[in-house]
Amino acid sequence: MTSAVLGFAVVAAALTVTPGLDTALVLRAALTRSRREAAATAAGIVAGLFVWGAAAAAGVSVLLTASEVAYEVLRWAGAAYLVWFGIRLLVRAARGHGAPVAAGGTASSAWRAARTGLATNLLNPKVGVFYVALLPQFLPAGSDPLLTGLLLAGVHAGLSTLWFAGLVLLASALSRELRRPAVTRVIDGVTGVALVGFGVRLAVAAR
Repeated sequence: MTSAVLGFAVVAAALTVTPGLDTALVLRAALTRSRREAAATAAGIVAGLFVWGAAAAAGVSVLLTASEVAYEVLRWAGAAYLVWFGIRLLVRAARGHGAPVAAGGTASSAWRAARTGLATNLLNPKVGVFYVALLPQFLPAGSDPLLTGLLLAGVHAGLSTLWFAGLVLLASALSRELRRPAVTRVIDGVTGVALVGFGVRLAVAAR
Protein backbone atom coordinates (compact mmCIF):
# COMPACT_ATOMS: atom_id res chain seq x y z
CA MET A 1 0.00 0.00 0.00
CA THR A 2 2.83 2.40 0.84
CA SER A 3 4.48 1.94 -2.55
CA ALA A 4 1.12 2.41 -4.27
CA VAL A 5 0.47 5.67 -2.44
CA LEU A 6 3.96 6.99 -3.10
CA GLY A 7 3.82 6.05 -6.77
CA PHE A 8 0.42 7.66 -7.22
CA ALA A 9 1.63 10.77 -5.35
CA VAL A 10 4.45 11.29 -7.85
CA VAL A 11 2.08 11.13 -10.82
CA ALA A 12 -0.58 13.25 -9.09
CA ALA A 13 2.01 15.89 -8.15
CA ALA A 14 3.08 16.24 -11.78
CA LEU A 15 -0.56 16.61 -12.82
CA THR A 16 -1.27 19.13 -10.05
CA VAL A 17 1.49 21.60 -10.92
CA THR A 18 0.85 21.43 -14.66
CA PRO A 19 -0.84 24.73 -15.64
CA GLY A 20 -4.46 24.16 -16.52
CA LEU A 21 -8.07 25.09 -15.91
CA ASP A 22 -8.05 24.51 -12.13
CA THR A 23 -5.00 26.71 -11.62
CA ALA A 24 -6.52 29.45 -13.79
CA LEU A 25 -9.77 29.49 -11.81
CA VAL A 26 -8.09 29.63 -8.40
CA LEU A 27 -5.65 32.33 -9.51
CA ARG A 28 -8.41 34.43 -11.02
CA ALA A 29 -10.43 34.24 -7.78
CA ALA A 30 -7.40 35.12 -5.66
CA LEU A 31 -6.30 38.02 -7.85
CA THR A 32 -9.64 39.65 -8.55
CA ARG A 33 -12.03 38.56 -5.80
CA SER A 34 -10.83 37.49 -2.34
CA ARG A 35 -8.78 34.90 -0.51
CA ARG A 36 -12.00 33.36 0.78
CA GLU A 37 -13.42 32.89 -2.71
CA ALA A 38 -10.13 31.48 -3.98
CA ALA A 39 -10.09 28.98 -1.12
CA ALA A 40 -13.72 28.08 -1.83
CA THR A 41 -12.97 27.54 -5.52
CA ALA A 42 -10.07 25.27 -4.58
CA ALA A 43 -12.29 23.39 -2.11
CA GLY A 44 -14.85 22.75 -4.86
CA ILE A 45 -12.16 21.39 -7.16
CA VAL A 46 -10.75 19.17 -4.42
CA ALA A 47 -14.25 17.84 -3.65
CA GLY A 48 -14.55 16.89 -7.31
CA LEU A 49 -11.39 14.81 -7.03
CA PHE A 50 -12.98 12.69 -4.30
CA VAL A 51 -16.08 12.19 -6.46
CA TRP A 52 -13.97 11.06 -9.41
CA GLY A 53 -11.82 8.86 -7.16
CA ALA A 54 -14.85 7.10 -5.71
CA ALA A 55 -16.44 6.77 -9.17
CA ALA A 56 -13.30 5.28 -10.68
CA ALA A 57 -12.85 2.83 -7.80
CA ALA A 58 -16.49 1.78 -7.99
CA GLY A 59 -16.33 1.37 -11.74
CA VAL A 60 -18.85 4.12 -12.50
CA SER A 61 -16.47 6.21 -14.59
CA VAL A 62 -15.68 3.18 -16.75
CA LEU A 63 -18.67 4.45 -18.73
CA LEU A 64 -16.45 7.25 -19.99
CA THR A 65 -14.21 4.76 -21.73
CA ALA A 66 -16.74 2.02 -22.51
CA SER A 67 -19.59 4.20 -23.72
CA GLU A 68 -19.06 6.64 -26.56
CA VAL A 69 -22.42 8.28 -25.83
CA ALA A 70 -21.63 8.87 -22.13
CA TYR A 71 -18.27 10.36 -22.96
CA GLU A 72 -19.67 12.62 -25.70
CA VAL A 73 -22.51 13.90 -23.51
CA LEU A 74 -20.09 14.84 -20.72
CA ARG A 75 -17.58 16.29 -23.17
CA TRP A 76 -20.12 18.59 -24.84
CA ALA A 77 -21.65 19.58 -21.50
CA GLY A 78 -18.22 20.47 -20.17
CA ALA A 79 -17.28 22.39 -23.32
CA ALA A 80 -20.54 24.36 -23.26
CA TYR A 81 -20.06 25.20 -19.58
CA LEU A 82 -16.51 26.43 -20.07
CA VAL A 83 -17.40 28.55 -23.10
CA TRP A 84 -20.40 30.02 -21.27
CA PHE A 85 -18.31 30.83 -18.20
CA GLY A 86 -15.53 32.31 -20.34
CA ILE A 87 -17.95 34.53 -22.27
CA ARG A 88 -19.39 35.78 -18.98
CA LEU A 89 -15.94 36.86 -17.87
CA LEU A 90 -15.26 38.51 -21.24
CA VAL A 91 -18.52 40.45 -20.99
CA ARG A 92 -17.65 41.47 -17.43
CA ALA A 93 -14.23 42.65 -18.59
CA ALA A 94 -15.68 44.60 -21.52
CA ARG A 95 -18.34 46.33 -19.42
CA GLY A 96 -16.18 46.83 -16.37
CA HIS A 97 -18.86 45.43 -14.07
CA GLY A 98 -18.29 43.57 -10.87
CA ALA A 99 -15.96 45.55 -8.63
CA PRO A 100 -13.62 43.47 -6.48
CA VAL A 101 -15.07 42.37 -3.16
CA ALA A 102 -13.55 43.03 0.22
CA ALA A 103 -10.70 40.80 1.32
CA GLY A 104 -13.01 38.60 3.41
CA GLY A 105 -15.68 38.06 0.79
CA THR A 106 -19.16 36.84 1.78
CA ALA A 107 -20.66 33.47 2.59
CA SER A 108 -22.83 33.52 -0.55
CA SER A 109 -19.96 34.43 -2.87
CA ALA A 110 -17.76 31.75 -1.31
CA TRP A 111 -20.50 29.14 -1.79
CA ARG A 112 -20.91 30.23 -5.41
CA ALA A 113 -17.15 29.93 -5.94
CA ALA A 114 -17.15 26.43 -4.44
CA ARG A 115 -19.96 25.36 -6.78
CA THR A 116 -18.01 26.76 -9.72
CA GLY A 117 -14.92 24.78 -8.78
CA LEU A 118 -16.90 21.57 -8.26
CA ALA A 119 -18.91 21.91 -11.49
CA THR A 120 -15.81 22.67 -13.53
CA ASN A 121 -14.04 19.59 -12.20
CA LEU A 122 -17.00 17.22 -12.60
CA LEU A 123 -17.78 18.42 -16.13
CA ASN A 124 -14.25 17.74 -17.32
CA PRO A 125 -14.22 14.24 -18.86
CA LYS A 126 -10.43 14.33 -19.06
CA VAL A 127 -10.30 14.14 -15.25
CA GLY A 128 -12.57 11.11 -15.29
CA VAL A 129 -10.54 9.38 -17.96
CA PHE A 130 -7.34 10.15 -16.03
CA TYR A 131 -8.74 8.53 -12.90
CA VAL A 132 -10.26 5.50 -14.58
CA ALA A 133 -7.05 4.86 -16.54
CA LEU A 134 -4.56 5.55 -13.77
CA LEU A 135 -6.13 4.72 -10.43
CA PRO A 136 -6.69 0.96 -11.03
CA GLN A 137 -2.96 0.57 -11.64
CA PHE A 138 -2.29 1.63 -8.05
CA LEU A 139 -4.86 -0.58 -6.34
CA PRO A 140 -2.96 -3.30 -4.41
CA ALA A 141 -4.24 -6.84 -4.84
CA GLY A 142 -6.74 -7.75 -2.16
CA SER A 143 -7.43 -4.15 -1.11
CA ASP A 144 -10.90 -2.60 -0.93
CA PRO A 145 -11.23 -0.70 -4.25
CA LEU A 146 -13.52 2.03 -2.90
CA LEU A 147 -11.52 2.75 0.25
CA THR A 148 -8.21 2.65 -1.60
CA GLY A 149 -9.62 4.84 -4.36
CA LEU A 150 -10.72 7.41 -1.79
CA LEU A 151 -7.29 7.19 -0.13
CA LEU A 152 -5.50 7.89 -3.42
CA ALA A 153 -7.95 10.68 -4.23
CA GLY A 154 -7.13 12.06 -0.79
CA VAL A 155 -3.44 12.07 -1.70
CA HIS A 156 -4.23 14.00 -4.88
CA ALA A 157 -6.50 16.33 -2.91
CA GLY A 158 -3.78 16.99 -0.34
CA LEU A 159 -1.23 17.84 -3.01
CA SER A 160 -3.76 20.06 -4.79
CA THR A 161 -4.57 21.84 -1.52
CA LEU A 162 -0.91 22.63 -0.91
CA TRP A 163 -0.49 23.87 -4.49
CA PHE A 164 -3.59 26.05 -4.36
CA ALA A 165 -2.63 27.41 -0.93
CA GLY A 166 0.73 28.51 -2.35
CA LEU A 167 -0.99 30.18 -5.29
CA VAL A 168 -3.47 31.98 -3.05
CA LEU A 169 -0.75 33.23 -0.68
CA LEU A 170 1.33 34.49 -3.58
CA ALA A 171 -1.65 36.19 -5.21
CA SER A 172 -2.70 37.73 -1.88
CA ALA A 173 0.72 39.32 -1.51
CA LEU A 174 0.13 41.07 -4.84
CA SER A 175 -3.57 41.70 -4.40
CA ARG A 176 -3.38 45.37 -3.41
CA GLU A 177 -2.12 46.36 -6.86
CA LEU A 178 -3.84 43.65 -8.86
CA ARG A 179 -7.32 44.34 -7.52
CA ARG A 180 -7.49 47.76 -9.14
CA PRO A 181 -10.50 47.91 -11.54
CA ALA A 182 -8.39 48.20 -14.70
CA VAL A 183 -6.17 45.26 -13.74
CA THR A 184 -9.20 43.21 -12.67
CA ARG A 185 -10.75 43.71 -16.11
CA VAL A 186 -7.55 42.51 -17.78
CA ILE A 187 -7.39 39.41 -15.56
CA ASP A 188 -11.06 38.63 -16.22
CA GLY A 189 -10.45 39.07 -19.94
CA VAL A 190 -7.40 36.81 -20.00
CA THR A 191 -9.15 34.17 -17.89
CA GLY A 192 -12.23 34.39 -20.10
CA VAL A 193 -10.17 33.81 -23.24
CA ALA A 194 -8.45 30.87 -21.54
CA LEU A 195 -11.76 29.29 -20.51
CA VAL A 196 -13.25 29.69 -23.98
CA GLY A 197 -10.05 28.16 -25.37
CA PHE A 198 -10.30 25.21 -22.97
CA GLY A 199 -13.94 24.73 -23.95
CA VAL A 200 -13.28 24.86 -27.69
CA ARG A 201 -10.33 22.50 -27.36
CA LEU A 202 -12.46 20.08 -25.36
CA ALA A 203 -15.23 20.25 -27.98
CA VAL A 204 -12.97 19.54 -30.94
CA ALA A 205 -10.55 17.13 -29.26
CA ALA A 206 -10.63 13.55 -30.42
CA ARG A 207 -11.32 10.98 -27.76
